[in-house]
Amino acid sequence: MTYVPDRITSKPGHTQDGYGGHELDVPTWPVEPDRYRLVAARACPWANRAIIVRGLLGLEDVLSMGLAGPTHDERSWTFDLDPGGVDPVLGYERLQQAYLARDPGWDKGITVPAIVDVPSGAVVTSDFPSITHDLFFEWRDHHRPDAPDLWPDDCREEMEAVMKRVFTDVNNGVYRCGFSGSQEAYDEAYDVLWSTMDWLEERLTDRRYLMGDRITEADVRLFTTLARFDAVYHNHFKCNRNKLTEMPALWGYARDLFQTPGFGDTIDFDQIKRHYYVVHEDINPTGIVPKGPDPSVWLTAHGRDRL
Repeated sequence: MTYVPDRITSKPGHTQDGYGGHELDVPTWPVEPDRYRLVAARACPWANRAIIVRGLLGLEDVLSMGLAGPTHDERSWTFDLDPGGVDPVLGYERLQQAYLARDPGWDKGITVPAIVDVPSGAVVTSDFPSITHDLFFEWRDHHRPDAPDLWPDDCREEMEAVMKRVFTDVNNGVYRCGFSGSQEAYDEAYDVLWSTMDWLEERLTDRRYLMGDRITEADVRLFTTLARFDAVYHNHFKCNRNKLTEMPALWGYARDLFQTPGFGDTIDFDQIKRHYYVVHEDINPTGIVPKGPDPSVWLTAHGRDRL
């Protein structure tokens, strides 16, 4: 596991699958029901992953969740969706307060998702790949009995390779397009993005999910980008070779997941658009939020069950 350098990270509480922490000298928090709070935001694709995995695994009763609003300033995500603008469990107005409780000198990014230790009010980790990984491996004693196997042993190596390409070229690729500082950088990111989108289109033509006939963590990671593609990335990030709706396999696949319990019910297109079009003032200085596209298209028949 590679940890993002500018995110607060920690060692897992225990290692049922031998998965270890990183090399930093940091505290170890044990896995305990009702001790931690997942702070997320429906607007954020990285946080959306954690929301989906928490629900698929049935961890709602052992890991509470707080949701930040879609817009924020440079200081951090805020709990403006809650009464009085205060998270009812943490008592915080800003996620920044949890970071400062862990490190009073923290001057880097304040990101979601984040796992917060409720007794101390301190952030435990904000490393988004490790959060969903740990929810599966470290919290497995608390999964619901029929929870899906999001990390199947028989295809783990291939899945890791697929997720790596999806992250580099698609999840992060749309951001590389949107925040390119030069035409050359944009052109390169654009070409890489669409090369992988075409690869995914071909891969999903004859298989229902990325790894075959079952939903895995790979599908969760791709879905949160696809859900935002036409509403945001196509226009706002200039990823406009074509729309997702114009790619038969990918569009059918995205709708199939959207209509699967635990996926589409985590998506709020209004919050997603408000986040990107309002917060990214350098890209959209007017702050105007587009009215479209029509979200009802996500509920149309996908025909993927034939696979």
